[in-house]
Amino acid sequence: MRQRGFVAGRQLLSIQIKYKMIKILQKLFGFGTTINYAELMQKGAIIIDVRSKGEFAGGHIKGAVNIPIDVLKDKLHQLTDKNRTIITCCASGMRSASAKSILKTHGYTDVHNGGGWSSLKNKI
Repeated sequence: MRQRGFVAGRQLLSIQIKYKMIKILQKLFGFGTTINYAELMQKGAIIIDVRSKGEFAGGHIKGAVNIPIDVLKDKLHQLTDKNRTIITCCASGMRSASAKSILKTHGYTDVHNGGGWSSLKNKI
């Protein structure tokens, strides 16, 4: 009887750990949350598109600022207000997740991963 309780406890702990890991990934990549990007834009958010200059030239959201992910750390001085709402985007959401992480690490307080730019465009 005691053995079953131990096994059940381990299974519960395993489920709890998996749940926490999923929540961390969702938060990092911006999945699982409902964010009203149109409202953020109305309140003065800026969009940072972290794709390459060539990708950006091929299409982008009007008003977005292009700062490629590989130079983002060197260009942080262009983003002077660390409390301004920033929405990151790229082609699929992977680079924008990295950009969000970089910005948060450097003290930017209100950063959202908008995912792929074409999808984000439809949300604003």
